[in-house]
Amino acid sequence: MSFVQKTILLIFGILFAVQILNAQTGWVSNTIGGSSDLVTVFFTEPKRGFIAGDEGYFAQTTDGGKTWAKQTIDTTENINEIYFRNEDNGYLVAGKKMFLTDNGGRSWREIKIYDAKDFKGTPEFLSIRFADKKRGVIVGSVLSKDDEVIDSLVMRTDNGGESWYRIPVAFKRELYHLDFVNKDKGWAVGDKGMILATQDGGVNWQVQKAGTDKALYNVDFRNSDEGFIVGAKGIILRTENGGETWETVKTSFPNTFLRVHFADDKNGFVVGYGGAILRTSDKGKTWIKQESTTRENLYGLFMSKKYGWAVGANGLIIQYQR
Repeated sequence: MSFVQKTILLIFGILFAVQILNAQTGWVSNTIGGSSDLVTVFFTEPKRGFIAGDEGYFAQTTDGGKTWAKQTIDTTENINEIYFRNEDNGYLVAGKKMFLTDNGGRSWREIKIYDAKDFKGTPEFLSIRFADKKRGVIVGSVLSKDDEVIDSLVMRTDNGGESWYRIPVAFKRELYHLDFVNKDKGWAVGDKGMILATQDGGVNWQVQKAGTDKALYNVDFRNSDEGFIVGAKGIILRTENGGETWETVKTSFPNTFLRVHFADDKNGFVVGYGGAILRTSDKGKTWIKQESTTRENLYGLFMSKKYGWAVGANGLIIQYQR
């Protein structure tokens, strides 16, 4: 091989290595400090995002996560979820309280969503989603004085969250999370393999067979047909027919998974205990473990096509970089 040929091969080798390096993706750790756990994260645009967690901790960034400014919310209860239906209108659920913003999170006001005399226990709100501008649903549980789950909880609004009423369901299991794909179709998941589906914006709910009795913590639907659920002891479920049948995806990962979120139709991520992060690029048929640089539990996840964030124990924040 001549010197010129060797030089050409060397150049191609360097260019190939650079392409591989540039194609690599990874997670970069950060932290806000302190001992409080962060359990939820939501971004309304690349530079504007929100994190929240234990004892009413709430903070926002306006510079893409370089800095986080703590914001006072009138609660000391754990904030379980942040959700925005557009850049301006957002919601927080925190224990038995809910807060609403209509100015992109610059200020929040509490909305009374139940009357104590209507409950035999204490409501615990865990997740909120809107089917359209007016119609939304909150799920969770009703707790006894000893903090034991004594009933399921589904509440609904028809006026953008200003007032709420309870939807009766014939179950007593805790509901952890829900998702809507349009104004009619939505799903909720919960304890002991509970999957509920609605075809009318949350007025009526029907049980779908999960094929497992493990706790199901999070659900993400891409469209009316394709959906994913994660839960205890490494369970990952997927459907291609709107939940008429659910397939258990076989993996070798025993971690409890708490969040699943797809950045687009093919690429999805899962996070959970022990810093576990999985990724799929084939619509959830197979999953590959990613390096997360942490062993802390990851409780919250937000993904978009260009960026992503996860939050977890002891103030942990990690950013996904393409």
